[in-house]
Amino acid sequence: MAGIDEVAQAAGVSTATVSRALRGLPNVSAATRARVRAVAEELGYVPSPSAASLATGRTRTIGVITPWVSRWFFANVIEGAERALRSVGYDVLLYTFEVGEDRPRRKVDPTVLRRRVDGTLVVGLPLDDDEVRSLVDLGTPLAFVGSGPADQVTVRLDDVRTGSLATWHLIDLGHRVIGHVTGMPDLVSSWSPPVERSTGYERALVAAGLEVSAGLVANGGFDVEGGRSSTRDLLRRRPDVTAIFAASDEMAMGAILAARDLGLDVPGDLSVIGVDGHDLGELVGLTTIGQDAYQQGADASMLLMEMINGAPVPESLTYPTRLVRRTSTARPR
Repeated sequence: MAGIDEVAQAAGVSTATVSRALRGLPNVSAATRARVRAVAEELGYVPSPSAASLATGRTRTIGVITPWVSRWFFANVIEGAERALRSVGYDVLLYTFEVGEDRPRRKVDPTVLRRRVDGTLVVGLPLDDDEVRSLVDLGTPLAFVGSGPADQVTVRLDDVRTGSLATWHLIDLGHRVIGHVTGMPDLVSSWSPPVERSTGYERALVAAGLEVSAGLVANGGFDVEGGRSSTRDLLRRRPDVTAIFAASDEMAMGAILAARDLGLDVPGDLSVIGVDGHDLGELVGLTTIGQDAYQQGADASMLLMEMINGAPVPESLTYPTRLVRRTSTARPR
């Protein structure tokens, strides 16, 4: 396979010009760029990513920090980000920091990212102030998806409105005792989705003059099995509950399974609504507050590209949600 020197000699230009032409950098005429590309293709020359990094001081890699890669929201955000970054010649370096109730999460260590990435994307991982500060101190662009502190670039939903919209759907159907399956409030910061969705739930109940009680709230851990077990406990504790707002579709699916475990009909005995727009939601007839997680990942990665290139970006992008009515919610009997 030919090297850059051979391409330069055949095209009649310097190796620096070959490098600039093939990487789309300025100060190369259109005719020269076309000639270099034609010669490189004819000779089968493929630019070395490491060489390009040395030339520009960039790694052409974005670090992605996330608690999970298998759950719907995280998988879709990461896929959107990875495909968008790949389209502009960037790679993704993925780090997972699993969040669980039974053990503390390991701290984010910024040293694993230093000089290895041009920017960092944090996907749905609640960080404490020291962790955020340590990522800022890397001196490379930083953006958050799903949740993020007020002074950082964030792509997310209006989670208070989302929680309120879901709860009002149940109220408008006539439900008066509404349970809530949330995430892990003891492990998250005040700006996380479960906290803000719970706030929206409570505000809707207060506005409707309905009961707000800790006894109506359960921790589902943001997965199907957690939603199932916590909903069983909630319904045994409060058999008068006729509807449940779950803060994610996976927990909502677990709530539907719990109702079946207890011999209850959905939606005859129990209405269930979730949040996300999970691909399997239609299969189980799940009413949900839908969001476009894939696009959030793609747009957040492009915001990082703008920041890397020194362009101004908005402090936050707030994505719309929509009520998707299916068969898991109905008027109470």
